[in-house]
Amino acid sequence: MIRLLTFSSLYPNTQMPRHGIFVHTRLRQLLDSGRIQARVVAPVPWFPSRSPRFGQYARYAAVPRHDCRDGIRVDHPRYPVLPKVGMTIAPWLMARALLPVLRKQIAAGDDFDIIDAHYFYPDGVAAVWLGQRLGKPVVITARGSDINLIARYPGPRKQIQRAASRAAGLITVSAALKDELLKLGAPAERIQVLRNGVDATRFAPPSDRDALRSRLGLRGTTLLSVGNLLEAKGHHFIIEALPDLPDAQLLIAGDGEYEPALRERIRQLNLGDRVRLLGTLSQDELKEYYGAADLLVLASRREGWANVLLESMACGTPVLGSAVGGSPEVVAAPAAGALLDALSGDAVAAGVRKLLDTPPDRHATRQYAEGLGWQATTDGQLQLFGQIAERPGPAD
Repeated sequence: MIRLLTFSSLYPNTQMPRHGIFVHTRLRQLLDSGRIQARVVAPVPWFPSRSPRFGQYARYAAVPRHDCRDGIRVDHPRYPVLPKVGMTIAPWLMARALLPVLRKQIAAGDDFDIIDAHYFYPDGVAAVWLGQRLGKPVVITARGSDINLIARYPGPRKQIQRAASRAAGLITVSAALKDELLKLGAPAERIQVLRNGVDATRFAPPSDRDALRSRLGLRGTTLLSVGNLLEAKGHHFIIEALPDLPDAQLLIAGDGEYEPALRERIRQLNLGDRVRLLGTLSQDELKEYYGAADLLVLASRREGWANVLLESMACGTPVLGSAVGGSPEVVAAPAAGALLDALSGDAVAAGVRKLLDTPPDRHATRQYAEGLGWQATTDGQLQLFGQIAERPGPAD
């Protein structure tokens, strides 16, 4: 039995239940194999107050020190952050805070064989530093903006390159992300592509779609956009497409700092009766909206592996996605949907019209998604972790 320490600040908690939920889902699928034991250390920034006026940092302060999620033990130790000015030293601050915590846990009998780190920066860099001091091998999973965006900065890029050279194994969630990691000089022989899968049991078509749409108050063509409300997610492109799609309404699920700008764009275009901001939804709530929508549109500028595409297709709803990151690997057949030719309101409107003129059969879309489950990823992890556990020590 291999003992994993899953290490990531990108992990769901009581205050942010969808935060990094794909990390939790992958681990839960892995544990179902019965060949792995695991616990989670998910550090959160230290902050002294829970007052709502402090926004996101107050939510961090309210995260419990210890939790249990689907039977998995989760610890949330604190680490110091220096907002806006501490990017380069973030991995060191995280690692320094976590070293005594992990040493204490090991001394108490909570030892582990491998550190399973998710998100390259700062988590993966910190994990390698910790692994060297604890004598533990480290596997790092790259997930998207950690490589596509953060690695553009000179200081973080050097630390990412150093960590990649010292990790015992590297995982990317798409072939496109592997290519980017190779450009950074990561050792090709240590990289495996293990995509995220979809839980086709949790995400499934509704038994009565008409009744569901009626209950949700949906009429006519319904577009759905899911993701954090950030400029890079491209929700505004879909809003700007609506004047050319007079019969369509748009539902946007998520929250974030770009919400005021989206609301202003909706006001400017006089679309208040055709756009609904749903806020953050649970997976069960999302399942209903996926199943009720006619089309999921993802117009983001950057993606590693967009789980929302898989979730929508598993519910029988085809997708229209931007041709970035791993999305062309997800939308790889007509049954899945289509890719956008460009990122603009006009391009989204044209893509929606074209796809809805000859939509894929929803049953075929569901069948396509069923071929993108978790088993292959679980098998790949078991093989990788098994090989590393048999080595005499962590990679240099």
